[in-house]
Amino acid sequence: MKIIDLVNHEDFKLISKISQTEREIAGVECCDLLSWVMANGQEGEAWITVQIHSNIVAVATLLDFSCIIVPENIEVDAEVIEKATDEDIPVFSTQLDAYGIFKVFYEAGI
Repeated sequence: MKIIDLVNHEDFKLISKISQTEREIAGVECCDLLSWVMANGQEGEAWITVQIHSNIVAVATLLDFSCIIVPENIEVDAEVIEKATDEDIPVFSTQLDAYGIFKVFYEAGI
């Protein structure tokens, strides 16, 4: 699965601007404890989190995550979206919960 597949998926809305759409998504990390994610996240993963402060962009950049996915229609502040755009980190919003997001990735072979 690539970033463009999420862009084109009906359940996901890209809320940041990005230049990379062909990047592969290598796996999925789902956690809201930033220190845990920093210790256990892997390069290329999509990160599902309910955290919506600017530190999520810093962690995603540090670990070179493929994207951030914010579930359950949680609203992300414009400042965070702007920072993600500056760092070229795709941020997606979805009405799906974590289980629903995992189902999409599972069906895509991840």
